Formats: sequence, structure tokens, C-alpha cells
Amino acid sequence: MRNSHKQAQDSQRSRHSSVTLVPFCGYSVPLFCLLCCYVFSACSVGPKYRKPAAPAPAAFKEPPPNQWKEAKPQDDTLRGDWWEIFADPQLNDLEAQVNVSNQTVAAAEAQFRAARAAVRVARAGLFPTVTVGPSATFTGSGSSNRAVLGAGNVVRAGSSSSYALPLDFSYEVDVWGKVRKTIEAAAATAQATAADLETIRLSSHAELALDYFELRGLDEEESLFDQTVAGFEQALQLTTNRFNQGVASAVDVEQARTQLETARAEATDLGVQRAQFEHAIAILTGKPPAELTLARGVLIGEPPVIPVALPSELLERRPDVAGAERRVASANAQIGIAKAAYFPTISLTASAGFDSTKISNLLTWPSRFWSIGPSFSEVLFDAGKRHAVVAQAEATYDATVALYRQDVLTAFQDVEDNLAALRVLADEAGQQDLAVQSARRSLDLSLDRYRGGIAIYIEVITAQNALLANQRTAIGIRTRRMTASVLLVKALGGGWNVSQLPAD
Repeated sequence: MRNSHKQAQDSQRSRHSSVTLVPFCGYSVPLFCLLCCYVFSACSVGPKYRKPAAPAPAAFKEPPPNQWKEAKPQDDTLRGDWWEIFADPQLNDLEAQVNVSNQTVAAAEAQFRAARAAVRVARAGLFPTVTVGPSATFTGSGSSNRAVLGAGNVVRAGSSSSYALPLDFSYEVDVWGKVRKTIEAAAATAQATAADLETIRLSSHAELALDYFELRGLDEEESLFDQTVAGFEQALQLTTNRFNQGVASAVDVEQARTQLETARAEATDLGVQRAQFEHAIAILTGKPPAELTLARGVLIGEPPVIPVALPSELLERRPDVAGAERRVASANAQIGIAKAAYFPTISLTASAGFDSTKISNLLTWPSRFWSIGPSFSEVLFDAGKRHAVVAQAEATYDATVALYRQDVLTAFQDVEDNLAALRVLADEAGQQDLAVQSARRSLDLSLDRYRGGIAIYIEVITAQNALLANQRTAIGIRTRRMTASVLLVKALGGGWNVSQLPAD
């Protein structure tokens, strides 16, 4: 009985171990397959990526105004916290909260982490998958009409058990570069997502600065109305006194009163816009509007000097352009993935472990088993599916190239727009200052003429309205110059550089 049991175990081991180990010219077939897989793994199908050409002028159309200068190689004015060039401490404090608390930035950062994880998922395809699946099987029968094969091929009725501890190995050989192209596509997508994160950060910081300067512009208008209302109150008192003296008419008094109340209403209306900008700033800093209150302030200083890089360097400084270029690279890799489907899939599988009818001797050497062997599979007919997938990938690539080139053109437009705005607004600001001075002299003359009884009060009202309108225009121009400076910084990439993209 013992000899027959040993013969059965030897027969079982022979069945397991002789599956694929066949001599071949002095080498085993598995080793030969591994050698072939290693040699052919250097192959790769699909087009090699080349950065698409994009139109880039030699210089910007706008000549250098006083508000900007051409950047020097060592110029570090636009680096990191670019908003500090405005020298406004409260703006600096608010901007510091964007990276920490802004929820749009937080969402973009999470998407970037997901994209980086996708690269690791793709890279795992370069390595084999190893699984273990221990099992225990018990069978039994009380029926005398069912036979169970026992040890030594003895037929007996009753129960039996089987224990297995297999270790399975599977590996799809990347002969045609499908896995490598998948990694390439995932890495390019992760870099594009990193650029998206920087674009959102830049946009959030710029939006906060824009809202802040708009709010400060409204604060200056409110201060202007405070002064204007005080002046209108004095004019009303003067007109009332003249009416009491019989020099002015009741019409003059009501006109002065109307002028005063209109100014008060306009000043009150500014509160609506100011509250909206304050609420927008609160959201950008990750706070409910009820938790942020900004005291009235003023626009500090003049628009700063902003270094402007050459047009050819702009493509390296705009995160949105860099993200579009990385998506082109990802789309190019997708073409290679699609073309790899034309070639056969080569896989290597192996299995080893222990198998026994008794758990006591499961982990002993006589209970061992193993098997190894390659497999090949090729699609013989798919009704043109692979051809259509390749065509789809190529069309997607062409679309991403067009979008990249459009982003490049838009980047140049953004810079040119804001350079032009700063140049024109600088000229307009000087002209408007002269208009304010002239309007103030006109009002002084009108008041003197009215007090002397030479002019009627409508002349004073006209001069007052002209001064107020010109002063508000001057504040608006100054606000626009500050916001145009912010937009120029944003158009130039905020000091960001493509070298800051992660390696994968």
C-alpha cells in the first residue's frame, strides 16, 4: 500500500513538472521564451513625439511703455509671490490664503494627485502579477452508490480532502511598446494636470487681486462722494442763505437740494458693488462672506514696473500653454497604443506551489508542483475596429495640436492686449488729470460768479457735475491701470516656468 501511494505521488509530480520543460538545443523552452521577450521588448510602434510648431513673433507689437521693461536673464521680479510687486500688505495677506483655503485650487490639486497615481498604475504593467490562492476542499458522501477514489487507486465510499497553496505568475510582455506608450501617455497627462493646477492657482490669485483693486477703487469713489456731499451741503446752505436774503429763488434751493440727494444716492449705490467684491474675495480665500470684512482703504502707489519676456520665452512661462502641449504628447502616445493592437499579445504564465490530500504534509517537498509556458494571441478579424481606433487617435492628436496652437495665439493676444491697455491708460491718466484740474477751476469760478450775483445756480450745478464726473473717471482709470497690470502678470505666467513641471 505504501509503495503504491508513493508511485501515485511520483506520477502526480511527473504530470505537473513535465508540462513545458522540454529541452531545446541545450536550453529549456521557458528560458528561450524569456530571452525572446527581452530582445523584442525594445520594439515600440507608433510615431515618435515631436513638439508641434507654433507661431511665435520675434517681438511684441506694442512698443515698451513706461510701465514695463524687457526682462533680463537674471531678472527675478516675477517670481513666486508676484502680487508683492504691488506693495500692498493687506493684498499680500489675502493672497497668502488662496493656496491654503481656496477650494478650486484644492480640487485641482486632488486631480493632479489622481493623475500621478494613474502613472503608477500604468507603470505597474511593466512588472508581472503574482497571486496566491490557498484553498481547501472537502468532499463526502453517505451514498453507497457513489465511489470515491482513495490512495493507491483504491475505490472506497466516504469522504476526502484536498489542500492547495498555489502561487500564480502572469506577465504580458511589452513587445510592441503598448505598456511603455501607456506610461508615456499617463505621464504627459499628469504633467498637463500639474500645469492645470498652476493655471488655476494663477487665475485664483489674479482674480483676487482684480477684485481687491476694484474694491479699493470703489473705496476711493466713496471717499470722493464724502467730499462731494460735504461740498454740496455747503452749496445748499449758501443757496438757502441767499434765498432767505431774497437774492436767490426757491428754484435754486431745490436744485441744490436735488444735487445733494442725488450724490447721496449714488454714494449709497456704490455699497452694492463693494459688498459683491468683498464677498468674492471671501470665497477666493476659502471663507464664507460673513467671516470677512475689509475696512475702507485706498489704492496704494502706481502700477509697478513689470518685466516682459521675449515672445519665444512666453511659451515656456504660460502654464496653460504648457498643459496644452503636454496633452499633445499624451495624444501622440495614444496613437502608439492603438497601433500596438495590430500585433499579437505575448504573455508568460507560471504556477507553482503545494498540493496534498493532507494538511500535515502540504508544505513538504514531495507535495510541490509547477508549470510555466508562454501564450500568443492575435485578432484575425475585427471588422475594421483597430483601423478605426487608430484613425480616432490620430484625429484626437490633430485636435490637440490645433488647441495648442490656439492657446499660443491667445497667450500672445493676452500680452498684447494688456501692454496696449497700460500704454493707452497711462496717456489717458495724464489727460484726465488735466481735465480734473480744469473742472475744479471752472467750479471755483462758477461759485465766485454765483456769490457775486453774476451767474445763476444752474451754472454752479453744471460745474459741480463736471468736476464729479471727471474725478470719478480719474479714479476709474487708475483702477483700470492696476487691474491691467494684474492681467499682464497673469498673461506672462506669473513668474512660472515649464521647468517646474514634475518629471512624471
